[in-house]
Amino acid sequence: MRSEAHFLERIDHYFPRDHEFLALGRGDDCAVLRGGTDYCVTSDLFLEGEHFRRDYFSAADIGYKALAVNVSDLAAMGAKPVAFTMDLMAPTNLPDDFWEEFLKSMAGLARQFDMVLAGGDLSRCDRLGVSISAFGAPGATGFLRRGNCAPGDILFTVGDFGLARAGLMALEAEGIKAREVLPAAVMAHLRPKPKVMIGTLLNAAGVNGLMDLSDGLARDLPRFVGPDLGANLTIDPASLHGDIHAWCEKAGIDPVEFAVLGGEDYALLGAVSPFEAGKARSVPGYVEIGTVTKTPGLVVNGTPFNNPGFDHFSQ
Repeated sequence: MRSEAHFLERIDHYFPRDHEFLALGRGDDCAVLRGGTDYCVTSDLFLEGEHFRRDYFSAADIGYKALAVNVSDLAAMGAKPVAFTMDLMAPTNLPDDFWEEFLKSMAGLARQFDMVLAGGDLSRCDRLGVSISAFGAPGATGFLRRGNCAPGDILFTVGDFGLARAGLMALEAEGIKAREVLPAAVMAHLRPKPKVMIGTLLNAAGVNGLMDLSDGLARDLPRFVGPDLGANLTIDPASLHGDIHAWCEKAGIDPVEFAVLGGEDYALLGAVSPFEAGKARSVPGYVEIGTVTKTPGLVVNGTPFNNPGFDHFSQ
């Protein structure tokens, strides 16, 4: 970009300033949100070299996913997305057409969910980074939280867990040609689809809680059920996406273990009482994967699962 003013002009081109959620939008020291209800807020960093590589992420992929991962958090709260802020760390060596594609893609996703860009910050940096905070309004029963499970509750997912991990592994091994070999897995990694409508439906259906599977079932399930409870899962290998099987066959690894480890899936994990499950079972994509247990720990297909999964700070 030629200057900060030029950059801000391009942002204004793609993102309108006015929205019913805002009493005061971009252009002042702070944005002002309209009150009258509670809002949930989530933040995510999206850093080059840590969360994406420009070797196989296009500018449009980066702009899309930077916002999508935040929208997925709102979906897991059963919330309606309304607004976001963006802090952008921008290298000076990226051409104008990179930023046009970046902003156009992000703006398209924002329009899909009627989200307004409320404000943010812009800084020159050696590598590309995006920090987004997103705001959501409560759904039919308020916000869906973790830690509301009880022994005997049904655990379910909506979306393919493990699929994005297969896409990531393929992209790391084969680069952009992986798009042709495992197209569904690659798109699950590059362009995750936030399940906002599903979260809204599950909220109205009276489920006990939801979360999005950003770090995989193995690591996210204990966070979801809490430290005093566990989970007993039954996962049929035939239920896993074909791209998972294709990658695991090539790598010589077990597809169920691979899928449970997962990561960056942005599928929804939820729990519902067996006595209240009728409405939830009618939600598109709902799949039961097990039950909450009184004993902490994770059991998969009758065997204790002791691999803790992904940790942001592990080496």
